[in-house]
Amino acid sequence: MTIRVALVDDQELVRVGLAMVVDATDDIRIVVQAADGAEAVERLAETQVDVVLMDVQMPRMNGVEATASVTARENAPKVILLTTFDLDEYAFAGLRAGASGFLLKDASADEVLHAIRAVHAGDAVIAPSTTRRMLEHLATARAARDASPLVERLTARERDVLLEIARGHSNAEIAQRLFLSEATVKTHVGHLLAKLEVRDRVQAVIFAYESGLVRPS
Repeated sequence: MTIRVALVDDQELVRVGLAMVVDATDDIRIVVQAADGAEAVERLAETQVDVVLMDVQMPRMNGVEATASVTARENAPKVILLTTFDLDEYAFAGLRAGASGFLLKDASADEVLHAIRAVHAGDAVIAPSTTRRMLEHLATARAARDASPLVERLTARERDVLLEIARGHSNAEIAQRLFLSEATVKTHVGHLLAKLEVRDRVQAVIFAYESGLVRPS
């Protein structure tokens, strides 16, 4: 299956560089390019894509606002935010807006390609430095909500899977650690997302830390 990608960045040189990286692969191709968030929202309403590489700081509409608009649609694509700045407020806002990944622009070509494939497969990709500080923040500034009724919906095995997701493990890694098949892990992930009323595994990780179910070590 070919993964269809949209590139959204106000710097043409960045778009050209990313396009060269992506077009060198056999399984990923660029189908949409846009120079700002507003144009991206318009173009993505007309063209179906699987993954969006979205710059954060852009004129007219920034990447966080565009992400919120794009991911609110039915059959929405996965969004990976790209930024020059490793600042918590961008990571938090972008992930809460529905992004499935967050990478710095100094990421290598292999890291970008891995991120595209990973989010397309249902995993999450976040820059390690951002992950560490984000989880510390979530653990010390939890959302003002009673999460216990939602947590109690989970079976013991679903809770185990949620803990592994929160530790950053992929489905394949979870399967190995919990001695399950990967298909069974995918089933558990689908069930726990529905029970927790969250959109994807990124939102599940945020929930796990905000609820106090997981604490950074």
